[in-house]
Amino acid sequence: MEWWPGYLAIGAFAGFFAGMLGIGGGAIMVPFLVMLFEAQQLPSAHILHLAVGTSMATILFTSVSSVRAHAARGAIRWDIAARMTPGILAGGLVGSAIASFIPTVVFAALFTAVIYLAATNMLLDRKPLASRQPPGHPGMFVAGFLVSAASAFAAVGGAFMTVPFMLWCNVPMLQAIGTAAVIGFPIALSGTLGFIVTGWRETGLPPYSIGFVYLPALFGVVAASVLFAPLGAAAAHRLPTVWLRRVFAILFYAIATRMLIRFL
Repeated sequence: MEWWPGYLAIGAFAGFFAGMLGIGGGAIMVPFLVMLFEAQQLPSAHILHLAVGTSMATILFTSVSSVRAHAARGAIRWDIAARMTPGILAGGLVGSAIASFIPTVVFAALFTAVIYLAATNMLLDRKPLASRQPPGHPGMFVAGFLVSAASAFAAVGGAFMTVPFMLWCNVPMLQAIGTAAVIGFPIALSGTLGFIVTGWRETGLPPYSIGFVYLPALFGVVAASVLFAPLGAAAAHRLPTVWLRRVFAILFYAIATRMLIRFL
């Protein structure tokens, strides 16, 4: 219980930005969970995988809260979400299975690279061709698979890549954010199952763990994140689009840099 204030603070911070940017919040949570797990002296060999697996599980709850807030404002493209979901479910299972076999240093480097790439695309704000539209079912399956597999490495909920992808397809910014929140749920579902299954065979995990999901942290983070996600969604509909892009990019440059310094 002594660590609950820390978990609640992480949940409030991550939940707000999850609602504002359509992200799952995992990229925000992972570095802070790593710090708390180190302070708790959890097994060092499993800390990063526990942080990512737990973060992925919290997205199941945060994304639902965020989706409800965006849906109430008519800012979700349900057709895009439906076409990407089959690929997302397949990609999350594959990505999380591969992640469990990767050494911590390599895992951290991949985490950083994914975030840097997506943040740079957002910051550059390159304009797509005016005629470009979202692809058909095969293209959406491939896009969903790649996004979900990469998200499993970083527990980012997919918005790092789905938002730039939808903007590239001329989907308006607020609709891209709302739809990314929907897509975050199947990414989190497949990723969480993957981290539970692959962590089940590991020895030396702390008590109250289900695979690579640490339940005390999960409950503490979720308790706050589901309350703050609607506040973030409300803020997104009040801020100019250009500011949303800048906030998105700067926040994750900072997070990725900190992770890179810590592990390399």
